[in-house]
Amino acid sequence: FTVAQAAVRPGMRILDVAGGTGDLSRQFARRVGPGGEVWLTDINGSMLSIGRDRLLDDGRAQPVVRCDAERLPFPDGYFDRCVVAFGLRNMTHKDVALAEMNRVLKPGGKLMVLEFSRVAKPLQKAYDWYSFNVLPRLGKLVAGDDASYRYLAESIRMHPGQEELRGLMKQCGFGHVDCHNLSAGVVALHVGIKC
Repeated sequence: FTVAQAAVRPGMRILDVAGGTGDLSRQFARRVGPGGEVWLTDINGSMLSIGRDRLLDDGRAQPVVRCDAERLPFPDGYFDRCVVAFGLRNMTHKDVALAEMNRVLKPGGKLMVLEFSRVAKPLQKAYDWYSFNVLPRLGKLVAGDDASYRYLAESIRMHPGQEELRGLMKQCGFGHVDCHNLSAGVVALHVGIKC
């Protein structure tokens, strides 16, 4: 859904922020063609190396840069699209990171923020119970790590909800922001257009 909403065309320049293992970068690289660019970035070098290797395994030698989303090492107005998927939630200063993403986008460029969000109210109690009781136990059983899944549930609750994130994106310079709830709001895609 995110890739479709990005409406990437051949020759575009795409920035994948906190792209880690390169899932979206790989999709975008297929669409920009040989005349386009997809820059895979992440602050975590281990994840970034996995993403780089996966791109190379696909036969796509795209630029890979280890950097902090709050201090992007790119010129103003360079990219047509910027995407951050399940990474904004972990950024300390979301406003600074969003302003940086706005800075590096061309006028008319799109920012795609795919992130866990607020579930629809009728499902909220059941979702909270599942997140704090079942998910950590599954994490311990499957991955031997319940703490990471407890952190996941907690970080989702601390992240701005749909309307709050829309407002924050507008404060950071995006003139128009749409929100698409997926899976009853478990995940939301915010699409901001730089004016």
